Amino acid sequence: MTGSGLLTGRRALVTGGGAGIGRAIAAALARAGARVAVTDLDEAAAAAAAGELDGSMAIRLDVTSAEETARVFDRVIAEFGGLDVVSANAGISTMNSVIDLSEAEWDANMNVNAKGVFLTDQAAVRRWLAAGSPGVIVNTASLAGKIGAPLLAHYSASKFAVVGFTQALAREVAGQGIRVNCVCPGFVRTGMQEREIVWEARLRGMTPDAVSADYVTQTPLGRIEEPEDVADVVLFLASDLSRFLTGEAINASGGVRMD
Repeated sequence: MTGSGLLTGRRALVTGGGAGIGRAIAAALARAGARVAVTDLDEAAAAAAAGELDGSMAIRLDVTSAEETARVFDRVIAEFGGLDVVSANAGISTMNSVIDLSEAEWDANMNVNAKGVFLTDQAAVRRWLAAGSPGVIVNTASLAGKIGAPLLAHYSASKFAVVGFTQALAREVAGQGIRVNCVCPGFVRTGMQEREIVWEARLRGMTPDAVSADYVTQTPLGRIEEPEDVADVVLFLASDLSRFLTGEAINASGGVRMD
């Protein structure tokens, strides 16, 4: 899907846009005609991603900081003359059994994955309401936000939070023309997944290749998901093609989850 023209004239901000799913989202939105602010905790990664996109900008952003998030939003709006689309995508993962899970692991996952979405969405909505303008938010949740994932209980908790927050915020701001949805990817081929495969292999006493094969077996469409598979769903949700969708948590898992 090229998405050509779907977002012509729109201005977008993507968190966690330096790599993986976020980088693919930024590219998809740009191909559809949007100017994109690529934000990431890794400023060099953000700059590399933005360097591939016409009319884009790169900014370092720690989504767990309300102050920094507010500054970045104000800078992007000043530079672009407004903001129309926000992809709250930044996320992390670790893997452990609940009995061995540390408080630090719990806090880190909740801070980035749940609090980061809250602060990003809040910054967007505050500015849209103040300007009296509508906007679109697409949050990145997860298959693990639909069904609890063993060895990822803390990650699942953070992504269930994203789904619930998306629904609640969507109801709050629908009357102001602001749409809020989220996407729930499955087993996506990213650097994060590469790390998770190694962790899971160790924790389950398997080889990494066996873990990868298990992911494919669980996926009815029969392959590992690519970042672009997720990005095209985000593009759909960011565009007017989804103009009557809000509060939805769209499965993009190749059939792993079908409800």
